[in-house]
Amino acid sequence: MPELRVVGDLEDLEPGVYKTSVALAKARENELDLVLITANAKPPVARILDYKKFLYDQKKRTKELKAKQTKVVIKEIRFGPQTDDHDYEFKKRHAEGFLKDGAKLKAYVFFKGRSIVFKDQGEILLLRLAQELEEWGKVEQMPKLEGKRMIMMMAPKK
Repeated sequence: MPELRVVGDLEDLEPGVYKTSVALAKARENELDLVLITANAKPPVARILDYKKFLYDQKKRTKELKAKQTKVVIKEIRFGPQTDDHDYEFKKRHAEGFLKDGAKLKAYVFFKGRSIVFKDQGEILLLRLAQELEEWGKVEQMPKLEGKRMIMMMAPKK
């Protein structure tokens, strides 16, 4: 690479095309690094900067972005098709707490053996739960039968 297009914010060096030796000398003179940005361009593009500081800033930026991300927590509640009122209320209170804490809720009715004939009872149970929890969450997926489970997803309201 005999020549480079040099970019950077140095006072004594205008952006332009320079011999590699001149660009390297300017970088050393200012105690900075000459970093190749695009090798495929004609002529290749390089930048004069403090490489350690650049890496530090980049790492800091990715750490900030990672901190801003939120992890989705999914809590599950399992019912039977003939769940008693007391058990239902107990599980509903737990579901309410999960939604208040900002977690998604996966409520499902598990059908064992011949209890699969009570599909309609399972759907009624899940719809009743959705109706009673609509103050804290909204239904993301309506009750749907998947094998021996009828699953409903709820997300917390903002």
